[in-house]
Amino acid sequence: MFSTLAIVITLLLLMFFAYRGYSVLILAPIMATLAVFLSGDFLSSIPAYTDVFMGALSGFLLKFFPIFLLGALFGRLMADSGAATAIANTVVEKLGASKAILAVILVCAILTYGGVSLFVVAFAIYPIAKDLFKAADIPKRLIPAAIALGSFTFTMTALPGTPAIQNAIPIPYYNTNVFAAPILGIIGGLVMFIGGWLWLQSRARKANAAGEGYGQHDEEDVGGLGAATQEAEALNTHHTSFTVAMIPLILVIGLNAVLTYAIFPSMDFSALQAQFPDLNIAGSLGLWSIILSLVVACVVLILLRIGHWNNLQKTINRGTYDSMLPIFNTASEVGYGAVIASLAGFLIIRDSILNLSPENPLISEAVAMTTLAGITGSSSGGLSIALSTLGEDYLRMAVNAGIDPELMHRVAVMAAGGLDTLPHSGAVITLLAICGLTHKQSYLNVAMVTMAIPLVAVVTVITLGTMFGSF
Repeated sequence: MFSTLAIVITLLLLMFFAYRGYSVLILAPIMATLAVFLSGDFLSSIPAYTDVFMGALSGFLLKFFPIFLLGALFGRLMADSGAATAIANTVVEKLGASKAILAVILVCAILTYGGVSLFVVAFAIYPIAKDLFKAADIPKRLIPAAIALGSFTFTMTALPGTPAIQNAIPIPYYNTNVFAAPILGIIGGLVMFIGGWLWLQSRARKANAAGEGYGQHDEEDVGGLGAATQEAEALNTHHTSFTVAMIPLILVIGLNAVLTYAIFPSMDFSALQAQFPDLNIAGSLGLWSIILSLVVACVVLILLRIGHWNNLQKTINRGTYDSMLPIFNTASEVGYGAVIASLAGFLIIRDSILNLSPENPLISEAVAMTTLAGITGSSSGGLSIALSTLGEDYLRMAVNAGIDPELMHRVAVMAAGGLDTLPHSGAVITLLAICGLTHKQSYLNVAMVTMAIPLVAVVTVITLGTMFGSF
């Protein structure tokens, strides 16, 4: 009883302090140690940190560090080469200011589906979105929701092949790949995209009918991030063609697909298995595909813009540093989850979650993923904690129920993208800071397009998957 209460208390404290802006890097180990201490096992507090917490943290780094590193580097290369801006400008020119909301959503979607970090996208697209919304006289308070819809939802969790880390995390647990349940993913993605777009359009029309326009805003130093925005704009002085800008994005998805469905299936890995007997090849191929496609895309992008970089060394270094905080935040949350899972009280919580719907583990899985994502304020963090503690159970339940692991993969990722954008979410706080807006001004619309509608998409995919299986 005390152990279960200790878990609940530390989870609430983690949520509270994360909302107050404290770093997960320090919060996670403190809360993990506190949970052990409150459980009455005072002597185990220190080894719970040094062995259990750090062991899980290092294990996560071992699996996913290359993807975080290469993803951040690729995003920085796309931004500093002017490729991201070239794509944005082309889409805007084609659609025009009259379709400002759709233009912002599509630009963000193209970039994030191609592998560009959502934070890089937010920095790169905000200045363009600001001008578009001002020209169309659409309230500025809708900009964060438009960026979030294109960056935090269907391209992150639903569309097959997306290189987002959320789509990679289930691979070693379910022996799947980033194209898992492709048609169901597309259906779920369409629900998010169309539903979110229609919602924002309705809000814009309502504002227009009420006589509300773009509004008066002090935009000299957006959210205190003016220096970063100005530096980004200074680096984007290159004139990159739309065709050249799209090549690296197409490579990420295309090469990933070729490796997954053509090259790797035709290869004999018996010699490799003999050399590395502990290697789970089936659970590694999906990760290898993402890593190789990102490496090739980075190299090609560098070569395409060779001689046109302001400071390639600085870009590469910044891209490398950009990966550090996200991966260590997520790894720290995984460490916290491992300590929680080692407590006796977790058995009660685990059994309660697993028994939510014994005959259909998809429902239990969705509840676990979205709840932990909401608590941690991070889809990748919640997904990692849930799968590291419950992944084996869900795979066993899926096999017993005759459910394809690909369907488990897709539901897990999409559900993690449900409650991950509660007010304390770091992504939400950063996005609002970039746009120079507050929770009061913009959060309701952000929540609608990143939580309410995505949860409808999850229910849709679970229903179709239960009726017809994975497809």
